[in-house]
Amino acid sequence: MTALARPDVRLHRSWAETITEFGSETIHGSGAWHAEAGRLDVTASGCEAFVAMVLAYGDPATELPEDRVHCDHYWMTDGVGDGEQVVGFLALRHRLTAWLLEEGGHIGYAVRPSRRGEGHASRALGLAVRRSAELGLDRVLLTCDEPNLASARTIEGNGGVYEDTRNGKRRYWIETGLSAGRAADGRSAAHA
Repeated sequence: MTALARPDVRLHRSWAETITEFGSETIHGSGAWHAEAGRLDVTASGCEAFVAMVLAYGDPATELPEDRVHCDHYWMTDGVGDGEQVVGFLALRHRLTAWLLEEGGHIGYAVRPSRRGEGHASRALGLAVRRSAELGLDRVLLTCDEPNLASARTIEGNGGVYEDTRNGKRRYWIETGLSAGRAADGRSAAHA
């Protein structure tokens, strides 16, 4: 069963295998853009440094560069205990910058090539939408490249409503359910 796990060095081997399997493919949602010279260090010490860095991004107390936002990074996992394997990555951004509003969105994800078509992205996105409500977001923006029909189906299957296409990116909004909860108890809801 797909789960969203906080990055953890105990999963180093599986994380490294997953990063390696992506090869030169862009790993959306992984936080891999943090890497120096575009390549992640997949050694145990590299994993430890990466985990510390991405966990700091999720801490609202961490001061970030002006062009970055706080973001919860997750590793999509399948299995339990010793059988737990990293099958992908997901990033949940706490707010949007101007660029994220145009092209990046609140949530980005990528599934390991050999594990695609198994429903991991759909299940992980559903979990992330629930977590978005816990962060106080009434709705979240997701984008995908125009030709990426698999991602578009995943987003639509999780309630994504197409808004438009900008710079080759299809843009969708998903209601988190928070606004309905607020309306029921009389508080107003503001959009992210």
